[in-house]
Amino acid sequence: MICLGIESTAHTFSCAIVQKNKKSGKILSDVRKIYRPPEGQGIHPREASRHHIENSSDVLLECLKKANLKISDVDIISYAAGPGLGPCLRVAGVIARTVSSYYKIPIYPVNHAIGHIELGKLLTGAKDPLVLLVSGGHTMLAALKQKKWRIFGETLDTTLGQLLDQFGRSLGFASPCGKKIEELALESENYVSLPYVVKGNDVSFSGLLSAAKKISSNQKDACYSLQETAFAMIGEATERALSFTEKKELLIVGGVSANKRLSEILKKICQRQKCKFFVSPIEYAGDCGSQIAWTGLLEATAKKGAKLDETFVRQSWRLDTVEIDY
Repeated sequence: MICLGIESTAHTFSCAIVQKNKKSGKILSDVRKIYRPPEGQGIHPREASRHHIENSSDVLLECLKKANLKISDVDIISYAAGPGLGPCLRVAGVIARTVSSYYKIPIYPVNHAIGHIELGKLLTGAKDPLVLLVSGGHTMLAALKQKKWRIFGETLDTTLGQLLDQFGRSLGFASPCGKKIEELALESENYVSLPYVVKGNDVSFSGLLSAAKKISSNQKDACYSLQETAFAMIGEATERALSFTEKKELLIVGGVSANKRLSEILKKICQRQKCKFFVSPIEYAGDCGSQIAWTGLLEATAKKGAKLDETFVRQSWRLDTVEIDY
């Protein structure tokens, strides 16, 4: 079975084609165009959606060309229905509905967060992990139980990705800022004390962000201290969740999973907890059509496509409300 997946939840517009054969999947193509805001600014939903609209036809055509397929070869279509930025989400929704209705191809709305998890499992081989999802839109620990992803800790305010982006923008960097902050952090070992807030198994980053901005005159020390504090908080919550759930696998997914320092900290935790460590490949850590296509293929094993009047988008769509039937 072959699926065309369309992703446009935030700054990335992506189309991908994935083929499923029994329980395995193969990515045939994955093409992306990323909206780049001006330096020091975040994503403007209207401008990002305009970018996606302008690039959508080229991305779709290139995706089919790289896969050496025609649209008539596609068995199903899936799109990211949420969570995300409303104007951006609607771009994928409209394109998916248009192609689906014109070519009579079954359509599947997909939860973006679950897409991260399912693609991460496919590419790493993780079977039953505790998942740490860290991105611009999510910071949570989840484990699958009784056909739903249950949350064992999350952020109470700012996500880890937003923390890095907002701090980076205060220094004049262009979003996304995580890579630049990681590079600067490597140039310092001078830790400046910052607020460390873990409540139960949840974390709070808003106070950390405000305090980090006050010491930002020395960018290298500030980036190092911000990373060490935030990642230590995530590490504490993760280790507690591993102990509580007794999971023997930890999987990190989402854009921030590309950070090597975060992986270094979590690897040590896995050694203490005697569990296997998995991290999504950097190429597929961020938002991409492959995560939507693969999840659509999984959904197609359990149910028929949605009716067109059911193919709406949801800006706020928690992954723990989704029934996992496959």
